[in-house]
Amino acid sequence: MKDFKEIYSKRKRREKLFIILSLFFITFALMSLLILIIDVLFDGYSVLSLKFLTSYPSRKPEEAGILSALVGSVYVLVIMILFIVPIGIGAAIYLEEFAPKNSITNFIEVNIVNLAGVPSIIYGLLGLEIFVRFLNLGRSILAGALTLSLLVLPNVIIAAREAIKLVPYSIREASLALGATKWQTVRHQVLPVALPGILTGIILAVSRAIGETAPLITIGALTYIAFLPSTPLSPFTVLPIQIFNWISRPQKMFHKNAAGAIIILLFLTIMLNLTAIILRNYYKSKYRL
Repeated sequence: MKDFKEIYSKRKRREKLFIILSLFFITFALMSLLILIIDVLFDGYSVLSLKFLTSYPSRKPEEAGILSALVGSVYVLVIMILFIVPIGIGAAIYLEEFAPKNSITNFIEVNIVNLAGVPSIIYGLLGLEIFVRFLNLGRSILAGALTLSLLVLPNVIIAAREAIKLVPYSIREASLALGATKWQTVRHQVLPVALPGILTGIILAVSRAIGETAPLITIGALTYIAFLPSTPLSPFTVLPIQIFNWISRPQKMFHKNAAGAIIILLFLTIMLNLTAIILRNYYKSKYRL
């Protein structure tokens, strides 16, 4: 009995030590992030204005703005969403509901999970070879959007599959028992219930794509554009590349411009994540089981 009490007290002490260390590292990470955000806000708030949002990049830092980069980011994300939503959800539905459970399916599933962890620069090299050189799309918005689609598509498929997997199997059985086909069951019963998780996965994937720089630099996105893109095949730049360009300049005013662009990028990312939370809560309450 005495040995049991000693072992139990040792385990409790280890548990408390683990909790203290976890809280310490979480607090350290959050404080570091907070310091970085405050530093960016102090550096960049002075350049934020309507002129900064509606001006093109310039060699004079006081006249430079982010219009072409902001519009380029929106174009790339919109085209990317048009690709990843149907392909990602379609692949998840097939793998989770219709695909036979065999070695080929297992091979595909394992590779999708592995692709989610591949560094973004590798996708940039892949996009350069396939979209820019082989398909001859050049340094265009379409090539950039397709490259980012390759980057985030595994995450969308994984998130959609997990959301579909969480739908209770009794819903499928009830629908099939009433005479519905497998596709009718998936379309009218499974997908509406899984929609909050699917939307959350898509928006978080878009949040990741909006801050990616390496794949777009690899395919040759431009750093200076003084016009707005008119077609999907137009040259483009995006906010992360504009920030990278300004930070590499020696003039301090360009660094303030970069901080201002970072604030805009942070704002867009927070808005996307807030949208994901609102949509998830709305559809959860609508399709409450």
